[in-house]
Amino acid sequence: MFAALALLPYVRATAAEYRASSYVFGTVVEIKVVDRDTVRAQEAVGRIFREFDRMHRELHAWQPGKLVALNQAIASGEKNIQTTAEIAELIRGSQVLAEQSGGLFNPAIGKLVGLWSFHRDKPGGPLPDPEEIARLIRANPRISDLSVVGDRVTSANPAVQLDFGGYAKGYALDRAADILRENRIENALVNVGGNIMALGRREGRPWRVGLESPRGKGVLATIELADGEAIGTSGDYRRYYEIDGKRYSHIVDPRTGYPVPGVQSVTVLVPRQRGAGALSDAASKPIFIVGPGGWKEAAARMGVCCAMLIDANGVVHVTRELSARIRFGDPDRIAVQ
Repeated sequence: MFAALALLPYVRATAAEYRASSYVFGTVVEIKVVDRDTVRAQEAVGRIFREFDRMHRELHAWQPGKLVALNQAIASGEKNIQTTAEIAELIRGSQVLAEQSGGLFNPAIGKLVGLWSFHRDKPGGPLPDPEEIARLIRANPRISDLSVVGDRVTSANPAVQLDFGGYAKGYALDRAADILRENRIENALVNVGGNIMALGRREGRPWRVGLESPRGKGVLATIELADGEAIGTSGDYRRYYEIDGKRYSHIVDPRTGYPVPGVQSVTVLVPRQRGAGALSDAASKPIFIVGPGGWKEAAARMGVCCAMLIDANGVVHVTRELSARIRFGDPDRIAVQ
């Protein structure tokens, strides 16, 4: 999920709106700030990009950094491993979300993700050995295998390998919002590769954002966001590869060890609350994994009432709560549930 941060972000400023973009977490990050004080906006956005750069280095799942060092210590069977306060807090937060999801949100399956070659900048074949997949499934790595006291971690299972790729973009949204508020910026929009958080308003009106179509080009729908609301999207169309006409995406079912079929994308909307960004990112994963058969129940378990799932046939399934707020370009494809 992670890639190098571009050295110089692109910026553009108007009288009231400051914009900047860069490349981090393997995706484009865009920030818009509406504030008459352009210098203050520029300084805040600069802080955000520096913070994202630090996160990229320390939380990378497969390049040397704090997280990789922790994973190596877990694999070697070390006990009482010292890590950073941030990683310790991410583990604790992940444990709560994992329990809520019934184990479907599971950042401990990094070895499985790597086995499917998604711990490479450009994933691709060959396909992993089914016996190796089965071995890792039998090992049953879970985030609950970790015990955290302060900034020290002990693992009951050496098969645990942490990968916060399904959590990091949402966590980044929360960090960006904190920095903007610390700089007294009330109106902004942060977009981390389709994971979005809104602060305040744009020229007296709610921020309106477009939701990307998972197949083809263009915008599937638009939605207005209130202050502090976050959108998280998981899809099979950004990080994937195809072999013999079959698509393999980076979202792996921890129960089977295989990439999840049958779903193109899942989008959730989370109201303003502490950790809204992280929840929006994490909650989309169990919904995606469960698929069309039980997606609404999975959303409810995560405390999400506004959700949308697009199945393998391109049919859009949307909760009534989200349907009341979203505007679709082609309403005939929509199944309100």
